[in-house]
Amino acid sequence: MKIVITGICGFVGSELALQLRRRFSDTEIAGIDNFSRPGSETARPRLRTAGVAVKHGDIRCRSDVDALGAADWVIDAAANPSVLAGIDGRTSSRQAVEHNLAGTLNVLEFCKAHNAGLVLLSTSRVYSVKALNALPLVVRGEAFGPDPSGAWPPGASPAGVTEDFSTAPPVSLYGATKRASEIMAIEYGDTFDLPVVINRCGVLAGAGQFGTAEQGIFSYWVRAWASGHRLTYLGFDGSGHQVRDALHAEDLADLVERQMRAGRDAAGVWNAGGGAANAMSLAQLSGWCAERFGPRAVGVDRDRRKWDVPWVVMDATRASDRFRWTPAVSLASILDEIAEHHRRHPDWLALTEPL
Repeated sequence: MKIVITGICGFVGSELALQLRRRFSDTEIAGIDNFSRPGSETARPRLRTAGVAVKHGDIRCRSDVDALGAADWVIDAAANPSVLAGIDGRTSSRQAVEHNLAGTLNVLEFCKAHNAGLVLLSTSRVYSVKALNALPLVVRGEAFGPDPSGAWPPGASPAGVTEDFSTAPPVSLYGATKRASEIMAIEYGDTFDLPVVINRCGVLAGAGQFGTAEQGIFSYWVRAWASGHRLTYLGFDGSGHQVRDALHAEDLADLVERQMRAGRDAAGVWNAGGGAANAMSLAQLSGWCAERFGPRAVGVDRDRRKWDVPWVVMDATRASDRFRWTPAVSLASILDEIAEHHRRHPDWLALTEPL
């Protein structure tokens, strides 16, 4: 079997490559990366040592994708993963759409040509901003939490949002490109009889992540706190009450392995997140950082941004039931791992921060 991974030198792509290399010992793993993300070059030596072939290329260029040769499975981990993609001053809206949607179309054509299955890494950001902001929430301690007396909409409960939750726009340009990619992937799978697995990932986290303020927030916050960088609570009255759940890359690899072994029976849309047990607010994360590294002040900016949402916890019950999968790495372990990596690599944030 041969597995091809796009965005193979990103945090998620490289971690999946290394994990699947160990889990499928008789499998060839190769990938493509355009190395546009600061820090991505650091993954190449580890991949080479593990026997994973890496080619320089861009999924927006069809010939670069075609040069990968035949494959049995493709994991599409290449994307501009920021909710601010297209408006952050680093990429244009056209670049965001070309990378996150046009690139996926080239990957789908590759799968069609080689009759390969596809694992598309999508995002919780496909869920409706308006619907998420309407969830019945109350403040408990220093975090938004479910109001059990509230009326919960279809696809949501105090356990989190499910795959049936609303994806009605607006969802951000980033979310829209990923939702459009999902739809096209499903249609390609149906039209050309390809197994298509879509994993809507929550916040992925781990030691070597290239975290930024708008993506990879757990990794970024821990490193920025420890490094003395200025940190600010944005929106929600500057409270830091907004909540996300974290999923370790190893747990995602475990899910992908189970899906690949299931083959065509794995086709579908699946939430992949740490769930309520691995959820934390920014204010709670600050408390953890203060205990680990010492207290410091956090700035306040009360202005609400267009796509801010208060509480996103992924209910992955469907994937757990179907694949007998449960995230094994606790949030406490994830944070300890990030802090230890920072101790050994104190320059990591500077190395991987976008210019």
